[in-house]
Amino acid sequence: MTYLFIGLVSFSILLLVISFFQRDRYRDIEKDMEELSMNVLQEHYKLKKRISVLEEELMLDGEITFQKNPVNEILKNQVISLYKQGVNVDQITKQSALSKQEVLSVIKNS
Repeated sequence: MTYLFIGLVSFSILLLVISFFQRDRYRDIEKDMEELSMNVLQEHYKLKKRISVLEEELMLDGEITFQKNPVNEILKNQVISLYKQGVNVDQITKQSALSKQEVLSVIKNS
């Protein structure tokens, strides 16, 4: 009985000593995650810098004006006919895929 007890205690001490020399997998994973997060932060910083440089270049070039395509005649006729039928302006904007200002402009010019 005492031999069994001494054997089990010595075996447990041996396992304890072996566990100290094993590699910690979680530490490796934690190191990889930290490395990955640093890479992501660096990329984010680089992208922000590039965007700010591009914005500055655009501001130096002056204001960019976007020209919208004029509303075609078929769409104008549709808006006018819907308005004459008593359809709400909001519903006309949904049906015609035009903005509210464009619909009001078409109605005003008709």
